[in-house]
Amino acid sequence: MVSSKSRAVDIRRLLLSFLLLAAGAAGSGQVHYSVPEEAKHGTFVGRIAQDLGLEVAELVPRLFRVASKGRGDLLEVNLQNGILFVNSRIDREELCGRNAECSIHLEVIVDRPLQVFHVEVEVKDINDNPPIFPMAVKTIRFHESRLLDSRFPLEGASDADIGVNALLSYKLSSSEFFFLDVQTNDELSQSLSLVLRKSLDREETAEVNLLLVATDGGKPELTGTVQLLIKVLDVNDNEPTFDQSVYKVQLLENTANGTLVIKLNSSDADEGSNSEIMYSFSSDVPPTITTKFKIDPSSGEIRTKGQLDYEEMKSYEIQVIAYDNGTPSMSGHCKITVKLVDINDNTPEISITSLSLPIPEDAPLGTVIALITVSDRDTGANGQVICTLNLHNPFKLVSTFKNYYSLVLDSSLDRERVANYEVIVTARDRGSPSLSATASVSVDVSDVNDNAPTFAQPEYTVFVKENNPPGCHIFTVSARDADAQENALVSYSLVERRVGERALSSYVSVHAESGKVYALQPLDHEELELLQFQVRAVDADSGYNAWLSYELQAAAGAARSPFRVGLYTGEISTTRALDEADAPRQRLLVLVKDHGEPALTATATVLLSLEDSGQAPKASSRASTGAAGAEAALVDVNVYLIVAICAVSSLFVLTLLLYTALRCSAPPSEGACGPGKPRLVCSSAVGSWSYSQQRRQRVCSGEGPPKTDLMAFSPSLPAGPISADGEEHPDVDADIPTIVSNF
Repeated sequence: MVSSKSRAVDIRRLLLSFLLLAAGAAGSGQVHYSVPEEAKHGTFVGRIAQDLGLEVAELVPRLFRVASKGRGDLLEVNLQNGILFVNSRIDREELCGRNAECSIHLEVIVDRPLQVFHVEVEVKDINDNPPIFPMAVKTIRFHESRLLDSRFPLEGASDADIGVNALLSYKLSSSEFFFLDVQTNDELSQSLSLVLRKSLDREETAEVNLLLVATDGGKPELTGTVQLLIKVLDVNDNEPTFDQSVYKVQLLENTANGTLVIKLNSSDADEGSNSEIMYSFSSDVPPTITTKFKIDPSSGEIRTKGQLDYEEMKSYEIQVIAYDNGTPSMSGHCKITVKLVDINDNTPEISITSLSLPIPEDAPLGTVIALITVSDRDTGANGQVICTLNLHNPFKLVSTFKNYYSLVLDSSLDRERVANYEVIVTARDRGSPSLSATASVSVDVSDVNDNAPTFAQPEYTVFVKENNPPGCHIFTVSARDADAQENALVSYSLVERRVGERALSSYVSVHAESGKVYALQPLDHEELELLQFQVRAVDADSGYNAWLSYELQAAAGAARSPFRVGLYTGEISTTRALDEADAPRQRLLVLVKDHGEPALTATATVLLSLEDSGQAPKASSRASTGAAGAEAALVDVNVYLIVAICAVSSLFVLTLLLYTALRCSAPPSEGACGPGKPRLVCSSAVGSWSYSQQRRQRVCSGEGPPKTDLMAFSPSLPAGPISADGEEHPDVDADIPTIVSNF
């Protein structure tokens, strides 16, 4: 029964904690944690990933990181469980001094997409600092003639903690002559005085030793002590007195060196040398006083010494002693509180981090380009900063938190119009006069493939003399692309169509890279007077994705092939001289692949028939899917039918060779192609390959020396993506001119 009640109480406490955490986050717009100072390494602070709405599994992929300006590595996040923990010793007094509020501001950044979260960790004070007096032993001189209730001010102890932990109480050791008087002024600071309870007699008691103990309000309590050594003096029985015990002065922080702060005036009821008063700072004042102020011993004037800075120290408390020239000398005391008034003397500071450059020209609106932080050491209106951008740029600033901004894309980009923006960020405070600072960000716009290639003119007319040599260069087309680098690389190909009963590719071809147009066979004016065709220019895949390589796929168990293919050229050549020992029918499987991720491939099957050098070339290229069926059919063909067909074919080939020899023996006529040695060229429909396309090629081969070129593959981009039904859908940026050739 007891355990169930305890469990219910724990559940209620847990629910209350969650409600308080949710309310704090909704009110402040940030995640808030607290941790006591001096916590051990590994102390749990909070489940930061869960509280920010992030999954633990995405912390590493999204490059989860925590930045804390000027706070080192006090806090760290375990990326395995998303827990924020104490990484190193946290000393609240070292971080924030005596400020009432002390917190560590964390900036949590994740990518993909870029997000920024702000987390505030409050450092709770613990009672880890005891009260400390300025000195361990303080000597006080009291004249025996001092009246009852005479007071001697004492410097109280200081405690580096805050709140209750710094609330001090004092206790004086038992004495028949003195008691301790503690007064609290309007600023909640305590003034200590040693008060004479019983008249002194130096002849009876020359010295009095007391112990003053200061105890703070922490749990457990911490204490500090100072020994008071009171020496009883004789003779001069009147001390200098001030008209008030505390003086308050305000100074601008830009006060010039030597400016008068205050002129003290004290009086002494004695006469002669006993009433002559000198002034000095108390021996207890810290160096921060003596380096900033000076006092004239005779006049009591206190002036500034050095430059005052409100951001360095906001106020000073100066203890002054006025002592006379009597024997022994007597002294009076007062305190001057100097408060500095802030002026606008600090320009804003701009910090730009997490640059995401260059930015692609098709980046969506709202894309974060940089994170900007502004700060100003001044306070009030002098420290309030407004951040703006220069005009005429497609960016804007979005405030994400106090003095934190994101530079985001506000309108669309076009690299071909503007390739670089010089963004100037101006931070201006609200002081009078206002101070400002600027920082520039150079934003480069990277290119995307958003421009189609264009030809200089839509139609070209080329005159070619008939009977031109095969392979003759007849014209060169050229297209330009407004994009940059890889996106501007242009590839050329023919738009295939039928010319009569033959394919256009049997007449002309175009080099994919140079745009040179070649005639693949002699043209006959009587047969074809006008040849009209189109070249399409496309910008191919860019960079590494467009790097193609070729290789021959060896059949399982097959002997080493006498052919090879160029790795990057696609040229098929022989590796040795062909002879009768080679199989009369060679089957080559060519694989081409790019270097993208993932790599895309295409294949083509090339069937070669080896003939005697005196016979006409005969070859065919079939798709992989039909090769097996064709070979099976050849087995069933009657041997006699094959012999008859070969005989008829031989007669036809011999006739064709005789005709070709007669044509080639005649002197070539001068034309657009110029002189050249006649050669037999086998036309081929060398076109673009898609990922699973296979083409049929006509290939010429014969016995010859090694490295005889047989065929050159020149793949370019496909006319368009091939759908599942086999149809082509052109969607590549391109420009198509028409070329008209007259013979």
